[in-house]
Amino acid sequence: MCGIFGIYAPERDVARITHFGLVALQHRGQESAGIAVSDEGHLMVLRDMGLVAQAFTEEKLRGLGGQAAIGHTRYSTTGATMWTNAQPSVQHGAGRAVAIAHNGNLTNAAELRGELVASGARLTSTSDTEVLAALIARAEEPLEEAVTHAMERSEGGYSIVLLADGKLVGFRDPDGIRPLALGRLEDDWLLASESCAFDLLGAELVREVAPGEVVVVDDSGLRSIQALPPKGGAAGCIFEFIYFARPDSVLSGIELYGARVRMGEQLAEEAPVDADLVVPIPDSGTPAAIGFARRSGIPYGEGLIKSRYVGRTFIQPDQAMREHGIRTKFNALDEVTGKRVVVVDDSIVRGTTTRKIVAMLFDAGAAEVHVRISSPPIVSPCFYGVDMATEEELIASTRSVGEICARLGATSLAYLSLEGLQHATQRPAREFCRACLTGDYPTRVPHEAQLAKLRFERDVISASR
Repeated sequence: MCGIFGIYAPERDVARITHFGLVALQHRGQESAGIAVSDEGHLMVLRDMGLVAQAFTEEKLRGLGGQAAIGHTRYSTTGATMWTNAQPSVQHGAGRAVAIAHNGNLTNAAELRGELVASGARLTSTSDTEVLAALIARAEEPLEEAVTHAMERSEGGYSIVLLADGKLVGFRDPDGIRPLALGRLEDDWLLASESCAFDLLGAELVREVAPGEVVVVDDSGLRSIQALPPKGGAAGCIFEFIYFARPDSVLSGIELYGARVRMGEQLAEEAPVDADLVVPIPDSGTPAAIGFARRSGIPYGEGLIKSRYVGRTFIQPDQAMREHGIRTKFNALDEVTGKRVVVVDDSIVRGTTTRKIVAMLFDAGAAEVHVRISSPPIVSPCFYGVDMATEEELIASTRSVGEICARLGATSLAYLSLEGLQHATQRPAREFCRACLTGDYPTRVPHEAQLAKLRFERDVISASR
């Protein structure tokens, strides 16, 4: 998950522009936010816990002057939710100082961290981002070569923006698992996790950064380096299409809203049902519910009201917070009373939200509650930047559709097929990582114990004693 943003614009207020870019990317991470600026090569970083609006004030933004900036909104997948793990992360080495913002997860972070600590690196956080920063900061070679060698050493899914040597740099893993877009604001270059950040700023989407590509921006303009060969084409995360990215963003040339509507239309064809009302689980299920209603001919209506002041429950850092978020996030309307309701959502991960919403609808007087999911069952954990690192957390990993339906308390349950999902994206399967749906991973995945979210906490506690 995570939202990252970067800009090189010597004549603009780069910190303020980055702030607005992060606001557009707030849906990608809610735990902490940070901005780093480069002023004549000198780095200054401000970061804090909470949302972007909580982390930055007018006074703080006025103190962040420079020619380039990067920003980050955090969704933790490695390291606890605490200030020391907030980004951008900064490392000072023999070669340079580096500020880095990272979206993704390194599957060989434990190995790299062990080598760095053994060679004398001082790592103060428990995030894999600091590992990447240290690899680049400690290199005495030119920046572009240091980045390339760090990419050669890193495994997993990552999109990065960094500041070093007065330059803005962005790069993606050779599988292209995590997204990174290149934009332009008149003569100035931007980088962002999603194109929606450019829209807010009045900038244009130029293209996506290619898998294995490094883009460097300085006072000479932009240049591109194909640092690593793409591994058989792109393998972008299919969950970006299903849930993560904002519906107004464009990925692989496809606006996600249209793709999600098509998912709902395909779902209505594959899993028809006699019902009186189609209701979305807002907001992530809304486009698919519109598509389902359109194709089925069943009226679309609002049966659930969502509080706009509660964050995304799936990306809360622990289960207790997810449970609390669901209780305060949704409320059912009398619109469902006495009706056979089709409730549409984009996915079921743990089942926490769906089970409670089914109960809400029945409590509100619904006669039947038919659950329709516009993605296939999620059967395998993600190791590339999604906080679902054990199979035990996934409701579909060991249960049939019928067993899940019973667990949810629904009248019926159906998922979109993998083929139907792929058809809706209008892109071939080879362009996606679908590991969470198939168990087929594009990279080497180490032993599960090494991938625990808090796996480095013990090392840092021991080192501080």
